[in-house]
Amino acid sequence: MMRCFTFDLRATLGAGWRVLCCALLATASFAVSTAALASAPASASASASTPAKLPKLTLSGPFAAVSFPLIHMVDSGALKEVAETVEFIPWKDPDQLRVLALDAKQPADFVAMPSNVAANLYNRGVSLKLINISTWGVLWLVSRDKNLKTLADFQGKEVLMPFRADMPDIVFQTLAAKAGLDPKKNFQLRYVGTPLDAMQLLIARRADHALLAEPAVSMALRKTKSFPVSLIAPDLYRSVDLQQEWGRLLQREARIPQAGIVAMGKVLGNPALIERFQKAYAASLNWCEAKPNECGALVAKRIDLLTPEAVADSVRIDNTAFVRAADAEAELDYFFKLLHARQPGLIGGKLPDAGFYYRKH
Repeated sequence: MMRCFTFDLRATLGAGWRVLCCALLATASFAVSTAALASAPASASASASTPAKLPKLTLSGPFAAVSFPLIHMVDSGALKEVAETVEFIPWKDPDQLRVLALDAKQPADFVAMPSNVAANLYNRGVSLKLINISTWGVLWLVSRDKNLKTLADFQGKEVLMPFRADMPDIVFQTLAAKAGLDPKKNFQLRYVGTPLDAMQLLIARRADHALLAEPAVSMALRKTKSFPVSLIAPDLYRSVDLQQEWGRLLQREARIPQAGIVAMGKVLGNPALIERFQKAYAASLNWCEAKPNECGALVAKRIDLLTPEAVADSVRIDNTAFVRAADAEAELDYFFKLLHARQPGLIGGKLPDAGFYYRKH
């Protein structure tokens, strides 16, 4: 089981960092835990007809950008015509996701998760379909040195790396190799358990560089500019945007199909409901992007460990776009092949077949 970690600066940074650790742990990784998630396949309704108004529709996701539209959908009543009650349940760790995915007593209908986790679950027998991708990369190198702009600039430097041999690490290694660098020889990679561990070391001035994901980057930048943390931690800077390096080094569009939404359980047999969800999710994503301050306030009301300002910052810098899963299949296939080449377990040991991708009827 994955664990969350606290640290000596908890009084200064606030207890919310402990929960944020869990959410980021779940969002960025999962290769170790997804095998346990698929202990039994979920069932889907065989009926393709549109049923009467549902008594309840459950949306779920981690504390990350992929979930912000879900929160807005619930708050704005975007799906009130299809269900009497629409709820958002955050998942913070693999155990919660397992319950949402497999427990018939507490099923979730639409769940936000990393794309490789969705592929892993599918390959292990869970009945689901990926319906869209909206998060196209939120990985950054954060540094005290504002002059470091590319991976090559970090040669010989110690870089904190959460999740050894997991998705962020594999992306970093792949890009480094493409740049003609040896990840083991040209960098001093220092593996830590979680993003929170990396954040602790940065703020305590025991490290200068780390790989992090949004919204942790925005939270860190806000924290280190606030009193009293600003007295002990010099400024941090967004250094290398790994999405831009992805595009530059691989000669592709500068985006990584990192997270999206899966449909599960009873809704798999209701294509009309899935289409209604897709339109509502796309509209709410557009609202978040157009109104970052309002989105920040809305999300912070639901997730007290995040501040409105940090959420707004992360929305302004994020790499989001609504793309149907079938339209993203080529990019996902390329991404999954890279992950499989270095760590097959990240996607369940094989590439997902065509049935993984939802296609509009």
